[in-house]
Amino acid sequence: MDVRTKVSRSKAFEKELGRVPDFIRKKVIFWIFLVESNGLAEVTKSPGFHDEPLKGERRGQRSVRMNRAYRLIYHVIQDRVHIELLEVHKHAY
Repeated sequence: MDVRTKVSRSKAFEKELGRVPDFIRKKVIFWIFLVESNGLAEVTKSPGFHDEPLKGERRGQRSVRMNRAYRLIYHVIQDRVHIELLEVHKHAY
């Protein structure tokens, strides 16, 4: 069974990715590589990224911690086989 996950990127995500610090951009690209090569199910098991579902208006979306300040927001389009990256930005506490 092929566990690979297709990753799409929204226009807003692409624009925001160009604005984040270089070390965050590299970590996002590494996360995308892991998801595409190992599958989302495997990557979500890694406690280092703190992949978690969002609540409220963002219900149905998920958050991945790139570091203490930055979050990557995505949603699953097709049961862990296709996801779309929506945003990468500084998280407001």
